[in-house]
Amino acid sequence: MVDRLAEGFEGMTDLPLPLRRALPARLRPLSSRTEVVRRSPDGTAKFLVRLEDDLLVECVLIPEGARLTLCLSSQVGCPVGCAFCASGLEGVARNLAAHEILEEFLHGARLAGGRDRVTHVVMMGMGEPLLNYDAVTAAIRAFGVSARRITLSTVGLPDRIRRLAGEGFPVNLAVSLHAPDDETRDRLIPLNRKFGIGEVVAAARAYFEETGRDVTFEYLLIEGVNAGPAHAGRLARLLSGGHRNVNLIPLNPVEGLPFRPPPARDVEAFAAILRREGIPTHVRRPRGREIDAACGQLRRRHR
Repeated sequence: MVDRLAEGFEGMTDLPLPLRRALPARLRPLSSRTEVVRRSPDGTAKFLVRLEDDLLVECVLIPEGARLTLCLSSQVGCPVGCAFCASGLEGVARNLAAHEILEEFLHGARLAGGRDRVTHVVMMGMGEPLLNYDAVTAAIRAFGVSARRITLSTVGLPDRIRRLAGEGFPVNLAVSLHAPDDETRDRLIPLNRKFGIGEVVAAARAYFEETGRDVTFEYLLIEGVNAGPAHAGRLARLLSGGHRNVNLIPLNPVEGLPFRPPPARDVEAFAAILRREGIPTHVRRPRGREIDAACGQLRRRHR
């Protein structure tokens, strides 16, 4: 079903016809459906998935040259409560089951025009993937996509990062850091008060040591909060030592929240400081902002 994107048993033509006719009385091919698709001028597509219990999640299909990335959710909402993110504004309703995450993949692959059109998968949608560990790891193994083309994004649960390192399926790890010190990170990510930034970075380094995969640190730039030269200097010191990359993400505004992105010149100045310190740094261009599909803008309901 994953390989051929069959929508029902009648499309599973490698099964005997009598079996295909008998299966609908016993099983359902899918428990969810795509209801709304919105497209932005840059080609990004956001699609709303209605689950069996009528709860909603949003996912995103992002084209970029020859690359087509499918961004999937792991929870209905998010319990982490990051100060800048729309996904947690209404809290969390529940975890997604492994089959529901896999169905998100199927819906996205159909929207893309075929499974082979999807080149990369990122668990960067709604929710904290490592708080739904068993379902997420089961689903990503079922995608049929190389681990090198799958990225899991987390705010940083050190014990589960270390557990993930031992799975034998070395996906790319992206840590949503968003601050260079505990004082700033505590304001932005309340969960940081439980672990601390040093423990998160240490677990990320352990992931590299176990898997050999460089870790990406995502850093959302917020004007007047974490985007000054002093913040860049502290971040460079925190991440010294190699085998790490930084993705700088100018804030994508969320209605009802007070934060704003810094001017472009400040973004480039921040990046320049990191690069001078030998840290590979990329400034991520916003995709799908016009349809509330960019990083931090997904919600439990359609907007």
